[in-house]
Amino acid sequence: MRSKTNLISKYIILSLISLVMIGPLLWMISTSLKEPTRIFTQFLPDPIRWENYSDVLSNTVFLKQYWNSIYIGVIVTLLVILFASMAGYAFARIKFPGRNVIFILFLSVMMIPPEVTIIPLFLFMRDLELINTHWPLVLLPVFGAPGAFGVFLMRQFFLVIPKELEEAAIMDGCSRIRIFWRIMLPLSIPAVSTLTIFTFLSNWDEFLYPLIFTSSRELMTLPVGLSLFTDETGTAWHHLMSATTLATIPLLLIFFFAQKKFIEGMTAGSIK
Repeated sequence: MRSKTNLISKYIILSLISLVMIGPLLWMISTSLKEPTRIFTQFLPDPIRWENYSDVLSNTVFLKQYWNSIYIGVIVTLLVILFASMAGYAFARIKFPGRNVIFILFLSVMMIPPEVTIIPLFLFMRDLELINTHWPLVLLPVFGAPGAFGVFLMRQFFLVIPKELEEAAIMDGCSRIRIFWRIMLPLSIPAVSTLTIFTFLSNWDEFLYPLIFTSSRELMTLPVGLSLFTDETGTAWHHLMSATTLATIPLLLIFFFAQKKFIEGMTAGSIK
């Protein structure tokens, strides 16, 4: 009886914590279906107003911003996976002069807040005539903190893989490139899945870079586009929450399809 009581108590506590965490999400979905005049007067929408979603989806600027976030997030994620896996393999397996120093420099990128470097980056991109384009939104995350985190994550995973696999491949005549593509990269799928989720999530939520480097509404991404639902006349909460609900769909899909490998990647190395 005591063990059952403890178990029930744990479930109650965890349920209350989950309710607190999921409360804002439930309020967002509920508000997206409410009448504009009943946003703060009722919790459950009555009647349900599906027109809020049709109004948002009929906004061509919002659809363009949605597409910008998707394709920029996909490109950045693919580039980070490519460069981070190759650099992580080099730092983990290849001995070359200054390897540890260069790796520490990579890690130092993660320690510098982006607000500190935003002015020199803006001047640099201005000199390259890349302002109000999507190039800064692609290049800066790949060679910035998300890319450095990817290198760190992949290096730590490659260190866990037994060296005997690589030594056997070398004895069979495999080159470094072939070992990486045919042996090391397929074994690192859990780490790649983890890196995919973290990179796409951080890029999808990026607000500073699109705000600074884009001025045209058609070139903005969703985080900046959502802020445009608030103006001097107030906030259209029903449209804002509808757009925000739609913005969460890609994140849920990516985590749903990669969750198994994501869990494996998070626990890699914990069990010897």
